[in-house]
Amino acid sequence: MTADTSISNHIELEPDNAARLANLCGRLDEHLRQIENHLGVKITHRGNSFKITGDEAAVNATSSALSHLYSETATGETLNPNAIHLALGETSQALSGDADTTAETTNSVFIRTPKSSVKPRSPHQREYVESIRRHDINFGIGPAGTGKTYLAVACAVEALVSERVNRLLLVRPAVEAGEKLGFLPGDLAQKIDPYLRPLYDALYEMLGFERVGRLIEKSVIEVAPLAYMRGRTLNNSFIILDESQNTTTAQMKMFLTRIGFGSTAVITGDATQIDLPKGERSGLIQAAQILKDIDGISFSHFNSKDVVRHRLVQKIVEAYDQHDLKSVTSLPHQDSRSDSSRKSNTEESRNDREN
Repeated sequence: MTADTSISNHIELEPDNAARLANLCGRLDEHLRQIENHLGVKITHRGNSFKITGDEAAVNATSSALSHLYSETATGETLNPNAIHLALGETSQALSGDADTTAETTNSVFIRTPKSSVKPRSPHQREYVESIRRHDINFGIGPAGTGKTYLAVACAVEALVSERVNRLLLVRPAVEAGEKLGFLPGDLAQKIDPYLRPLYDALYEMLGFERVGRLIEKSVIEVAPLAYMRGRTLNNSFIILDESQNTTTAQMKMFLTRIGFGSTAVITGDATQIDLPKGERSGLIQAAQILKDIDGISFSHFNSKDVVRHRLVQKIVEAYDQHDLKSVTSLPHQDSRSDSSRKSNTEESRNDREN
């Protein structure tokens, strides 16, 4: 019989403010139930006094999460299930045992832009930002929603505003992701523009619509398809290549050799979402193999725990990962059956000919 290792911890959240406590707990305590389900604890409360019961590590993590979330309510921000999900993501990283995942170390890296301060939400995101600040060439590789592009744009805006670089270049390969570009109206630039929209959106959020428009007019900010980079040398620039899993090996080499003096480059991509024609090798995957041991080039890898979108996105990424893993492990068995079937069919054909 296993001994019960549950403990209880009592905390009081100060100041005792009814509106802030209601914000923290959510409607019908839905935020507390969300925390309970995520961390495997039991939470009861009366006023600003909370009792947390469960495994010691989970209890300590829950206490920290409640204190952190209550401090967030002081700014007047209305908490919702998505905000709770993001905070719990940070807590889960700390609970995993990584010694460098405390809120203090994660919060120590802020990216300051004119419209807002951007904060990494996980240790992998923090390490990514620190790598961008230290290295000239940086790769961010991982699934959708992990903040690769958003954080890179934030670092680029920060570098531009602080005058560490003179211009920003945001680049994407013009690859058809299951659709055909030809049916779209307009010239090439107009056809490509929707594919660059996520980069525009991030810029608008950090600099404002009018300021981005002025900087684009002055060519201080350039958003362009990858093909436009050929033959150029980019000095004193911050260059982001987004969706790089859709570059060919030749395109990736071309892009990396555009980088000049005083420039920083960030290459982001998701190796599980390659839209290249069948048989074409991804430049991102090859670059990760060829360049991994070169000093001055950093590689940051993200996983489903770094997802900062809707809380269901993390579960979707994990479900697809599990499905892909099962598909890979079942392939040899399927191949052996196919081989046996082919062998049987060949023998039957031979027997038919002999008969």
